[in-house]
Amino acid sequence: MLPRLGKTDIKMLRSIIYQHWQKRFRKSQPPKYGSLDKGFTEQELQAFFAAIDNEKFGLLFGYQARLGLRIGEAVRINIKDINFESREPLIQTEKASTLDTLIIPLPLFRQTVAFIKAYPSQIEKAGGYLFFKEPNARKRPEQYLDANYARNMFCSYIRKAGLDMVYAESDEPAGKQGRKLHRLTTHSLRHYAITSFAKQTNGNVVLTSRFARHADSSNTMIYISTDKQELYKEIDNAFSLNEAQRLKVVISGR
Repeated sequence: MLPRLGKTDIKMLRSIIYQHWQKRFRKSQPPKYGSLDKGFTEQELQAFFAAIDNEKFGLLFGYQARLGLRIGEAVRINIKDINFESREPLIQTEKASTLDTLIIPLPLFRQTVAFIKAYPSQIEKAGGYLFFKEPNARKRPEQYLDANYARNMFCSYIRKAGLDMVYAESDEPAGKQGRKLHRLTTHSLRHYAITSFAKQTNGNVVLTSRFARHADSSNTMIYISTDKQELYKEIDNAFSLNEAQRLKVVISGR
């Protein structure tokens, strides 16, 4: 005859069973990024844009890499919201639900004007949206490019450029296959833009935060602190660059 258990004993038994189940059946959490840089390097960015064979996507991802726009903000750019005299587009910031303005860098502005001249009827038909949706796109009321479609195109260009890197799989419930987690995503272009701006302003958090359109400047620090090359340089400086170079010579046998 089994002994009768009190409420405290039952709770403890449940806890033991649950912990045992977690260890045996639940997938481990994917590793966090840590020092794994989510942004593009200069070389990676050049290779990425060299792989793009479509003007529209080259311009779209250019807005992300040069102005730090999120993909959902970039696809919604409308020529009616661009002041062509001052080169200022009106941006609907997704996270803060606010309206902001930035200045379009001159090379990107020239590229924008050339694109508008090349596709006037498509842009007009799309109600002024610069990144009009594809002719074969699924039916949807919005006339601008679908953000998920743009993400898929981004992935195809990343693979074409030989830059695809899977660092882990997402944690899914038992019985479901994990989703592959890629180092470079469309948001990596925003990371690149913000980090580059921070370098140009000598790490000015106030200016960089305004450029990134962050409501809280502490969020900007996440982007500023992702410069792995600078980190590696300082590590070498701290622990003798000459010694590191000597070891390279020994290893290479020269």
